[in-house]
Amino acid sequence: MDLDQFKIINDTCGHSAGDELLRQLGREMRSVIRKQDTLSRLGGDEFGLLLEHCSLNEAHHVAETILNKVQNFHFSWNGKIFRIGISIGLVAINQNFSDMTELLQWADSACYMAKESGRNRIHIYHPEDKELALRHGQMKWVSKINQALEDNRFIIYAQTIEPLDQSGGKHYELLLRMIDEDGETIPPGAFLPAAERFDLMEKIDQWVVGNAFSLLSSHSKFLDNVEFVSINLSGPSLTNESFLTDIIERFEDYSVEPSKICFEVTETVAISNMDCAIKFITKLKSIGCRFALDDFGSGLSSFGYLKSIPVDYLKIDGVFVKDMVTDPIDYAMVKSINDIGHVMSKKTIAEYVENEEIKNMLRMLGVDFAQGYGIDKPQPFDLLLDNLEEKGSRKVS
Repeated sequence: MDLDQFKIINDTCGHSAGDELLRQLGREMRSVIRKQDTLSRLGGDEFGLLLEHCSLNEAHHVAETILNKVQNFHFSWNGKIFRIGISIGLVAINQNFSDMTELLQWADSACYMAKESGRNRIHIYHPEDKELALRHGQMKWVSKINQALEDNRFIIYAQTIEPLDQSGGKHYELLLRMIDEDGETIPPGAFLPAAERFDLMEKIDQWVVGNAFSLLSSHSKFLDNVEFVSINLSGPSLTNESFLTDIIERFEDYSVEPSKICFEVTETVAISNMDCAIKFITKLKSIGCRFALDDFGSGLSSFGYLKSIPVDYLKIDGVFVKDMVTDPIDYAMVKSINDIGHVMSKKTIAEYVENEEIKNMLRMLGVDFAQGYGIDKPQPFDLLLDNLEEKGSRKVS
């Protein structure tokens, strides 16, 4: 059971008010449960309730009684009246669970689903609940991600972004992979959704930026021969001023030229954190960095917001690019994004370029750059650097 709006009381009235609210609610909840049941505060604004010798239907009735009790409860502090809610995850204890830890994880997942469904409600765990299973699976990734960060078991890959008119310089997007305990490479689609949901993206961004700068600083000739490399940033990083300061310090520590770095943010992230995104982008552009707006076209108000976000590149969402040869609507979307981008003096990059036919069509439209398996597959960045350095040495000799 997780209280809704508890943080508001802590923030507006102080922690002493929050503590008193918890005490009062504890008494309220105890008044509606049976003597043999066990109520406990698990931490923060979370409570746990163990119902013994109780069917799932009876437990749901108890949960509804608690929900109504909390809904109707008025908390008074210094003349102010507050009302809160509660989200409840309900799990039946049976032979499906091997241990108490797993049981609590499912209860926590069910509680989270109650919150996601609108808060102040009950979500019952069922084995066939696909959404709950997805979230539970993501929860298991949390410890794996933290352990991989601790053991330095991430690896940076790079994928070529090629100029279509051959006039611009080649550049690369840096991508992330995880190495599991058995040495297998894990694609980002497996672990990044969990990192995003459970607030681990900022830690990952810090790892990527630090390790990318370290690699680049030890391969100065590579930077001399490319236009720039792109590094992806998440929403939490855009809103963290200390992370912005950290990036600026890394440019100095590693002697990396800011003009050689292009940071990518998704359209959705930029729009949802507009003020922070503009401040973040403006500050780094002032020292010479470039910015790209990734997955452009996926938002509902793409063109309307574009005037406000000071980016240099638009990355056309690959969902339009991959079928543009056969789908006239996708073709029109790619063309319109490219035209608007050029009118606003921004370069365009098409994602998901998987074959020569798409590449040629993009070239005819005047799209500036292409990226995808039809151009180049991602490869470990350190190997790419070593190979390019070796080629350069051969040419010199």
